[in-house]
Amino acid sequence: MGCESCSSGTGGVPMGCESKGHCTSGSCNKLNTYDWLSQLEIYDKNEFDIVEISFKNGARKDFFKNELGERVITGDMVVVDTGNGFDVGRISLSGELVRLQMKKKKVNESRLFSNVIRRAHNRDLEKLQEARALEKQSLVRARVISRTLGLEMKIGDVEFQGDKRKATFYYTADGRVDFRELVKQYAKEFRVKIEMRQIGSRQESARIGGIGSCGRELCCSTWLSDFKTVSTSAARYQYIGINQSKLSGQCGRLKCCLNYELDTYMDALKDFPKKADYLKTKFGSAQMIKLDIFKGLMYYGTNIDGRRGPVVTLDKEQVKKILEMNKRGEFPDDLMSMQVVKEVAPEDEDMGYGQVDGVVELPDVKKKRRNKRRGKSQGNRPRPAQKSNSNSGEKSTTTKSASPKSDAPSGERKPRNSRNSRNRKPRGKQQPRNNKNNSSDKPTDKK
Repeated sequence: MGCESCSSGTGGVPMGCESKGHCTSGSCNKLNTYDWLSQLEIYDKNEFDIVEISFKNGARKDFFKNELGERVITGDMVVVDTGNGFDVGRISLSGELVRLQMKKKKVNESRLFSNVIRRAHNRDLEKLQEARALEKQSLVRARVISRTLGLEMKIGDVEFQGDKRKATFYYTADGRVDFRELVKQYAKEFRVKIEMRQIGSRQESARIGGIGSCGRELCCSTWLSDFKTVSTSAARYQYIGINQSKLSGQCGRLKCCLNYELDTYMDALKDFPKKADYLKTKFGSAQMIKLDIFKGLMYYGTNIDGRRGPVVTLDKEQVKKILEMNKRGEFPDDLMSMQVVKEVAPEDEDMGYGQVDGVVELPDVKKKRRNKRRGKSQGNRPRPAQKSNSNSGEKSTTTKSASPKSDAPSGERKPRNSRNSRNRKPRGKQQPRNNKNNSSDKPTDKK
């Protein structure tokens, strides 16, 4: 994604910088926050001197003390002191909104904060781009080394500091991992200070990003900053089929969006009757199949005299009345007369389609013969022999018809019989058949 103010391309088309725009308009960067107070141009002498700075396009955020005052504003690239060197980031929030953000993330204002040193110049930005270019190949090499050592961990992301003196490796693992030997190998390979940081699978998806099943970017990588517990009961309350592959996100956990509409479903379910799984009638019972929560409908499968009957659609108020009747020992005659009739669209409704008769002409398609060779061989198949029955009690003799090979002229090619190919003799000089009728054709060498 890219906007017209993005320097990575012209005409709003990005040039493949893989930064997803990351512009100051807040339209395409990760975990963006809109600083609406900075747009009002209100000057305050006692403005809050702590600012929020995002690193690597919003993948990581931290708070720093701003001693430069108005010389830096929201959206500026600045150089900060991290205690282990210098890093380059973008100011995402400033002023009183930072105080609210710190309260939301439970950060104490009395904490010791690092300082913002100065505004970043061209050489700082070039060095930052060089550090980002090293991350992809370093990630591949880091995964190879961890796999060689046989560690049960997955390296998800690598982040180099702006001065290229420190690299942070983010990994996921089921338990504790002894990576002391791994850190030695990394320090020898990359020649920087190594920091290992374990994160969860959801934090890994937030850092990597991607497209969800809804077709939009992942919520965890765009705006969702806190991860709440998601259970399968959220799917049951919304009457969603328990399918692990469909309910799981790219992180392998249950989708966070299952909690978005849960409160609405819980409020709607309060108006439905309790313990309404079964209804009793004079001719049998009915079992609830499903609910349409927002339409207030309940679907029951009937059982009449031990046989399965039709599905009946009832309103929730009708179900309450039937339950009250069952408590008093009364049973309705039939549920079919009480069901809610659905509105069905008429069949002759005009859908607005035009007639294309005489406008579109399709070419004639002729069927091709698939196996011409097989058809020829079937035509040259010899007819079955006929049995001659005599009344005088003599044995019936079968006279074989002459082979097509014998009738064909010697110069012409004889067709093959595909069905008798197994019994076909090897090529070469054909020997005449040894029949009683052909005994006179054999040459005699007797003297």
